[in-house]
Amino acid sequence: MKYRTLGKTNYQVSEVSLGTWQLGSKWGDPFDEQDAMQTLEEAYQAGVNFFDTADIYQDGNSEQAIGKFLATHPDRHIYVSTKCGRGLEPHAVSNYSKENIEAFVNHSLKNLGTESLDLILLHCPPTDVYYKKEVFDTLDALKAAGKIKHYGVSVERIEEAIKALDYDISAVEIIFNIFRQKPADLFFKLAKQHNIGTIIRVPLASGLLTGKYTLNTKFGKNDHRTFNRHGEAFDKGETFAGVDYETGVKAANQLKEKLGSDNLAQTALRWILMFSEVSTIIPGASNAKQIASNTGAAELPALSNEQMGICKDIYQQYFEPVVKYEW
Repeated sequence: MKYRTLGKTNYQVSEVSLGTWQLGSKWGDPFDEQDAMQTLEEAYQAGVNFFDTADIYQDGNSEQAIGKFLATHPDRHIYVSTKCGRGLEPHAVSNYSKENIEAFVNHSLKNLGTESLDLILLHCPPTDVYYKKEVFDTLDALKAAGKIKHYGVSVERIEEAIKALDYDISAVEIIFNIFRQKPADLFFKLAKQHNIGTIIRVPLASGLLTGKYTLNTKFGKNDHRTFNRHGEAFDKGETFAGVDYETGVKAANQLKEKLGSDNLAQTALRWILMFSEVSTIIPGASNAKQIASNTGAAELPALSNEQMGICKDIYQQYFEPVVKYEW
């Protein structure tokens, strides 16, 4: 495993890390703590030292499992990024209050069993939150009190990431993959100028970029790839990176053919790592095979100019006219 610096945190984090949205569970299945602990251990043994979670993942079980894992590895520092805010009812700007943010931090501290959070991110808040200075003043105060070491934002849109640079953030979590290339146009340059870490989420477009899906692939009824395909439950950019499923399958098949790749998922992750502004990628994994595949991407040779050109062409042909102006 290779490591990169996560912006002004100066944390040296694994290039390929672990997203834990489905830690200890398949889509819609009950949480299994044993599976969760095994997944964390397998990732750790593969060199992963950065786990991304959130207070709402598996109703807090994701944070709690990571906390138990940390307790079993007291001599090795593992960095944890958690997120807060999506549990608000309603998820409105007015509920991003000092009291609620402090409560979120205290709850995550309890779940993780730590005295200070390595990194906490606002979890895709409404756009107007980025214009509410008192939210970031609260985070500054929590940092001064030692409850958090660093804070940042997880965003849906580029404009939100850019606006967040007005504050003392340390990292931005953002969607970036072969089908969603817009962050490389401007935001990465700004992040580098501000020494902001970039955490890449939805790197495989909810599995489209594994190249394993067909037009006949079926997903479970509790899988967001079924119920949120068009943004029915939350921002559609979270599901298949917001791209049309049929077009995504077609584009992925063309990528496999033109790149001559037997493992499109690894190639897609390696493509992301071609951008020096990227700090870490957080694909999810639920078994040893997936972890080995994901982490193995960091060991692949650099993509050639020809391969990068193919990825750019596919993006421009199928996705840029739509996704570039939506997110």
